[in-house]
Amino acid sequence: MAYLPLPGTPVEELDTPAIVIDLDIAEANIKALQAFATENNVSLRPHMKTGKSPYWALKQIEAGAIGVCAAKVGEAEILAEGGVREILIANQVVGKTKIRRLFGVASRANVTVAVDSHENVAELSEAAQAFGIELGVILEIQTGMMRAGVEPGEAAATLAKAVDGAPGLRFDGVMGYEGGTVFTEGFDQRKKDTLETIDRLLAAADDIEAAGLPVKIISAGGTGTFDITGKVDRVTELQCGSYLFMDAKYLEVFGEHSIPFKTALTVLATITSRPAPGRAVADPGMKAISVELGEPKVVGIEGATVTGMSEEHCTLAVTGAAEGLRAGDKISFLPMHGDTTIAQHDYYYCVRGGILETVVEIAGRGKFM
Repeated sequence: MAYLPLPGTPVEELDTPAIVIDLDIAEANIKALQAFATENNVSLRPHMKTGKSPYWALKQIEAGAIGVCAAKVGEAEILAEGGVREILIANQVVGKTKIRRLFGVASRANVTVAVDSHENVAELSEAAQAFGIELGVILEIQTGMMRAGVEPGEAAATLAKAVDGAPGLRFDGVMGYEGGTVFTEGFDQRKKDTLETIDRLLAAADDIEAAGLPVKIISAGGTGTFDITGKVDRVTELQCGSYLFMDAKYLEVFGEHSIPFKTALTVLATITSRPAPGRAVADPGMKAISVELGEPKVVGIEGATVTGMSEEHCTLAVTGAAEGLRAGDKISFLPMHGDTTIAQHDYYYCVRGGILETVVEIAGRGKFM
């Protein structure tokens, strides 16, 4: 830790590549979604595949979130170790090794996990009895992504009854993710597609309730659909994650549609080479900024455009004022996808007014197990 910069360091003196978080903006984003949720009588359970740290989870809970989501057991472990006491693992946890770890988390926090098969229900029930811990369970419903999830109808109702009858398990409700619509261009089309997706989730809840079981939780929502899903009366909680920092892809999706979130995360970089007129090279390659949703955007410098990314290099076309860039100059990038960029770094460098306030470990980095 000795090499980390001290609080009070000006942002331009940070070594690079570095993820820089504007604390004022991130905190405003947290408050904005919480205000929306309160106004629309829906709970927030932010997804920590974005924040990847108890630091951010606790900030969101302090602002009013009922708990958080984790993508994997590894994320849930670091959240519980950091003091988070309400965690939904929004994926299936299968196999003896992971289930043993799951109950290690459940010994320190209230844990709910998603299921979509009878075999998984049976192994979770066996472990719950062995550890003497009741485990909350929700069904993941296949809402159109053709990924994981049980189909609405008899399949969902039968699986819910199996959970309800399994010793050590508590049936809590259903979840679904409208991931196929969060990036739909144009609000009207996005709303239409999202509501069709949510209708499948609500239909599954109807089927389960018709079978005689109460559905306490209907969990859904992403950043791209927060103001659609969050206004559906029966949805009880939102799982938005990216709103915390925002990224260039979501800014493209929202376009002119008014949203209360701004960009809090950039990757600070250094120009390392000016090999020819019209071309510059910076130090964040694909190992520092993910490119699966597109190449990053240059922030605040007219005439600088990313033309290519390799492992350790970012190549820029520069014209006009950007031709003045020299080796050693600092430059900031806005990633197209925040989550997978964050997963490549060890620390957030959190600044306020351009001055480093704190360095936060990205404790969830690499927790894909």
